[in-house]
Amino acid sequence: MVLDLPFVLATRRNHALEHATLHVLALKHPAQHLAGHSNPTGFFIVGDVPLEDVTESALTALRLLKLGDRDLAIHDGCGTNFAATALMAGGLAWLVLRGSKTAYGRALRLPFAVGLAVVGTALSRPLGPRIQQRITTEADMGDLRISAVRETMRGAVRIHRVITKS
Repeated sequence: MVLDLPFVLATRRNHALEHATLHVLALKHPAQHLAGHSNPTGFFIVGDVPLEDVTESALTALRLLKLGDRDLAIHDGCGTNFAATALMAGGLAWLVLRGSKTAYGRALRLPFAVGLAVVGTALSRPLGPRIQQRITTEADMGDLRISAVRETMRGAVRIHRVITKS
């Protein structure tokens, strides 16, 4: 299965660990805006938090995931949620508008398209976390370990790189 290909599985595990790290960091820095991005070799945390806190949070997150706290792998701020909402809302609106060949016809259908976009937004609420759980993250860490945590500055932006190995 595609989800079990080594580079895909590594990315999914790192994505879960990224989310869990963000959850743990949020307990220490509740007012701080943070972002993350995962890949097969680890993940990035973008935000103004100390390197020591990112390191400690990533190690804690890994330990909690290995102990079975799978809920930490799901994050409300994940791009998967935004993508699910956009696809559901946009797809349902498109279904209404696609049959119209004229601007006048589209204008007449627009209220229905907006209504279905609202319905699509509501329907997508449980869909994003479910997609995270089944496709974009993997809470089973296997033999994953953290090999390094580094910090760089890009202008005024602090970026932390968490490097993992399996």
